[in-house]
Amino acid sequence: MKRILAEVLLLSCLFFTGCRPKATPASVVVESEIPDTSSVRISPVYAKGFKVTYTPTCRLVDIQDPQKEGSESWHFALIPRGVKPAGVPEGYTIIETPIRSTICMTSLQLSNFIKLDALDRVVGITSTRHLFNSGMKQRIKDGKTAKIGIEGNFDNEVIMSMNPDLIFISPFKRGGYDAMREIGIPLVPHLGYKEMTPLGQAEWIRFISLFTGQEAEANQKFAAIEKQYNELKQQVADVKKRPVVFSGEIRGGNWYAVGGKSFLAQLFRDAGADYFLKDDPRSGGVTLDFETVYSQAEGADYWRIVNSYDGEFTYEALKRQEPRYADFRAFREKGVIYCNMREKPFYETMPTEPELVLADLIKVFHPELLPDYTPTYYERLK
Repeated sequence: MKRILAEVLLLSCLFFTGCRPKATPASVVVESEIPDTSSVRISPVYAKGFKVTYTPTCRLVDIQDPQKEGSESWHFALIPRGVKPAGVPEGYTIIETPIRSTICMTSLQLSNFIKLDALDRVVGITSTRHLFNSGMKQRIKDGKTAKIGIEGNFDNEVIMSMNPDLIFISPFKRGGYDAMREIGIPLVPHLGYKEMTPLGQAEWIRFISLFTGQEAEANQKFAAIEKQYNELKQQVADVKKRPVVFSGEIRGGNWYAVGGKSFLAQLFRDAGADYFLKDDPRSGGVTLDFETVYSQAEGADYWRIVNSYDGEFTYEALKRQEPRYADFRAFREKGVIYCNMREKPFYETMPTEPELVLADLIKVFHPELLPDYTPTYYERLK
């Protein structure tokens, strides 16, 4: 019965051409120009994955992979709600703003809505694993936000019942978005997770604000993040000793790390340390064998680990996972920097709080600079 209902709704949506706005050709009849009286602008400084162009009738948002110049791009024209589209270039999908409802596919996306106090717009999420936010938990309990399944296995019936204005997606992940496209709901890529700098990732709150109509709030919040981050960065600019840090663990016989042009490598640099792969030219993930990591990180001062450990994570617990870990200097001298995702909202709030993450790391690398600071995410494992 549910399947039949879903098919009926889908056919209805496709039959009525006004159900969802699609890409609009340049030949749209312009009845009148809409005066652009807004004094608030979004002009990304650190984020490389999106740009905004203001026209007299709309805001044109262009999105592309921040790690690859000339890669696939996506184009959206944001039109004030209730106003007839006019002057929209060909190839741009029209979206009325501010949006009333959306679905978030990742915790990073959700973090933007948390930062902007806009959880009332989020009507669907993929998972509640590691969900800490009390407001979102209550929305799920009250039926205002639904779980839509996981990537590659979405429940389209649930999605259709929520009828969101748009869905934010991560197009380079496992996907399962083809069926969603058939429903007619605009899919908007959110590529904050591919930014190569902490401030670039955090600046995606400004991207989300374009859709929620909270540009002024986003600019204010990001300015505060930027100011505190850069002040902290300046504190370690002239440190005499820069410790070496490595990251990751061995999984299934491989050690998963990231390259020297990555978000994490930049974060370590800004905290006054050197990443063990700092000269590696890659910005994404790097798969290594244990021997390669050991040859480059055996003498490193610190070892950063983020995992989801059930219980108290200790050096003994780490050693039980892989006895060879005990051969690293960072293990022997208790230099592990640790965050347990079961206990802290790492992916849920960390992307919009890079200044706190930076302070955590400075507290470890250069404790004399922040003697009274209490860590938020990372702490030195005792």
